[in-house]
Amino acid sequence: MGLGLSLQACLAKAAWDVATLPVKAAGAVVDGVTTSQSEADEKRGREIRKLEERLGRLERDYYKADAKCLRGDAEKCRERDSIAAEMREISRQLPASPEP
Repeated sequence: MGLGLSLQACLAKAAWDVATLPVKAAGAVVDGVTTSQSEADEKRGREIRKLEERLGRLERDYYKADAKCLRGDAEKCRERDSIAAEMREISRQLPASPEP
């Protein structure tokens, strides 16, 4: 008698697993392809920090090139202008700073 109940319970669980498999699989696919809002926010935050770091390096390079340009180095003038263009492009990608 115990074997019969055990077998029935095993069959019932197997049937349940088979019946719920499509739902579990669909849920796993949705979880795998969707990004939560907090994950998206974290990713955007990392992107912004990288852009800000790049902008900081460019600003330092800009001032060095500008100083040499003012002393008559035409090549540094072109470099300074190129750096300024990249700085403008990065600034467009950053969110606006809140007013103080």
